[in-house]
Amino acid sequence: MINNHIKSKMKIALIFGTRPEAIKMAPVYHTLKKNNIDVKVISTGQHKEMLYQVLNLFEIEPDYELKIMKEGQNLSELTSRLVEKLENVIKKEKFDFILVQGDTTSAFVGALVGFYNKVPIGHIEAGLRTGDIYSPFPEEANRKLIGNIAKVHFAPTSINVNNLLKEGYNKESILEIGNTVIDALYWVKKNKSSDLEQIREKYNLKDKKYILMTMHRRENWGKPMRDALKGIRKYLEENKELYLVFPMHLNPTVRKVIKEELDRFERKILIEPLEYLEFISIMDGSHFIMTDSGGVQEEAPSLGKPTLVLRDTTERPEAIEAGTAKLVGTSSENIYNFMKLLEGDLYKEMSRTNNPYGDGKTSEKILHYLLED
Repeated sequence: MINNHIKSKMKIALIFGTRPEAIKMAPVYHTLKKNNIDVKVISTGQHKEMLYQVLNLFEIEPDYELKIMKEGQNLSELTSRLVEKLENVIKKEKFDFILVQGDTTSAFVGALVGFYNKVPIGHIEAGLRTGDIYSPFPEEANRKLIGNIAKVHFAPTSINVNNLLKEGYNKESILEIGNTVIDALYWVKKNKSSDLEQIREKYNLKDKKYILMTMHRRENWGKPMRDALKGIRKYLEENKELYLVFPMHLNPTVRKVIKEELDRFERKILIEPLEYLEFISIMDGSHFIMTDSGGVQEEAPSLGKPTLVLRDTTERPEAIEAGTAKLVGTSSENIYNFMKLLEGDLYKEMSRTNNPYGDGKTSEKILHYLLED
């Protein structure tokens, strides 16, 4: 019999620094708080404005804001600053458990400094692999390094479980629990439905048929992004009823390519990075989605949106296998051909709501593990 009173005195750290991490950690935070666990949120600030939009939406007030970003900072500088600042917090708080999510530098360094201080690490969204340590960079290395440190691997799917087993991890340390991003999406759909429609009106999209595109990964900077946009533009020039909606990442390298390649295309709607609620709304109203984002690949099936993945590899093959997404790479010809295919029966097949990433109860499963541990 678990003594919940004792367990509720646990002190648990949630360490994150980017918008996707905050979205996926938000339901975990609320589930732990609801069960009287002492939760401390450590925000590294790896994404700045984009991160705090999500924290406001989900009503999360960080206990620590490290603000580690500097202009022109490389990965080595980011890592060293994170080590120093996280060391101070972790030594002070004496946590019973640290939870990190995904594969960012914030997640890796959070796990590393926790390990240095002998605090058990829980890795949420464990077991994603492409098999190429440089794709995505540095995420593939980060997730593998966290795996070596973690006490428990919270794996979203059976594919992730098998990846970890192949690497020799003890099966008792691996739990297949789904992905917390589905918990967050269901919460928004339930609690913010009227807001979702108003947002599409705000961006003048209510009566438009549009493709939603996001592209920002480091390996796609430069030529891959140019090639992808050329293929998309060719298709849209043949389909006058379609618009392209593109929330642009803040990175100047990304923006330069977007503006140069789409400068003379009229039916483009280039917008600033969206708040999470806005992005869900625009996803929900889209005809289909083109992206190199991992989170979008997970969310789109719950909205019934076919997704073309603008990468050569993906650590999320479940949507590919389920038939809700296609891996199309970045070549102009390949992208154009796949967009043409969506004019036929393939669109209906991919639109079936069949989300392999979870049932919206992942956060409760994490809580159950912590209380049982």
